[in-house]
Amino acid sequence: MNFPPLIVIVGATAVGKTGTAIQLAQAFNGEIIGADSRQVYRQMDIGTAKPTPEQRISVPHHLLDVVNADNTLSLASYLDLAHVAIHDIHTRGKLPFLVGGTGQYITALIDGWSVPKVAPNLALRAELEAFAATHGAFELGEKLRALDPAAYQTIDYRNVRRVIRALEVIDATGQPFSAQQTKSPPPYHIIQIGLALGRDTLYERADRRVDAMIQAGFIDEVRALLKAGYSPSLPSMSGLGYAELASHIIDGAPLDVAINAIYSATHNYIRRQETWFRKYNREATWLDMATFDIAHVIATLGQQIDFTK
Repeated sequence: MNFPPLIVIVGATAVGKTGTAIQLAQAFNGEIIGADSRQVYRQMDIGTAKPTPEQRISVPHHLLDVVNADNTLSLASYLDLAHVAIHDIHTRGKLPFLVGGTGQYITALIDGWSVPKVAPNLALRAELEAFAATHGAFELGEKLRALDPAAYQTIDYRNVRRVIRALEVIDATGQPFSAQQTKSPPPYHIIQIGLALGRDTLYERADRRVDAMIQAGFIDEVRALLKAGYSPSLPSMSGLGYAELASHIIDGAPLDVAINAIYSATHNYIRRQETWFRKYNREATWLDMATFDIAHVIATLGQQIDFTK
């Protein structure tokens, strides 16, 4: 059976996913589905490097501005929305491009994870977050290891939010988290493209993008969120730069210190992204952005898409 195509574009932050995806979508009458866990929030545009209004006009985008900053979008909800968008794009005879740097979103979709639909337990989350703050991420991970060793093997204990979510699901269902994450490959012909760049070059590029965000009004964006009543402790505000600038605004931390902290956090995030993609996106064709040739990519991709028809 020939399944309809889904083009997946992955890569670390600042590598050039948005621009590349727009060029390819324009070449193939495509539409873009965001796979970014921070771009789903409204009023968080500059710091999340959300596509500009002009870019959204040039190519239709989906799964941006889905929820307010004081809400959460579960992985299960994201997957439901993404599958609806893919089906809609296929139905209209266009080509869907899944584009982003949130590895969990992408892997869950292309591997067909079945994710438990358990509502957030805010009281339990606050309790576990307080435990992690007091005792450390390792000790929180030990809680998960005791209840579900299999889940502990697949979740990095340093990813506190994922550990808390697993514990939350276990608490709500009384079943191991790992036993509830089955896989069923989705009905798409998936073509993965990975964008890469040398680590030092990527760091420099990411730093300059942070500088550009500051110049574009990132501080004012964070100030407006705080003024609207959004707490710095919200999950949405854990995105790169938001917590650091909130500290600058609320606590008076020097701006240069805050910016250097954003540089460092971004570098750490890039390393985590690359580790994830090496593990879960082994079937991707990786392209070096230092020698990237859009015409060659369009020609090669055209042959692959034709083959799936």
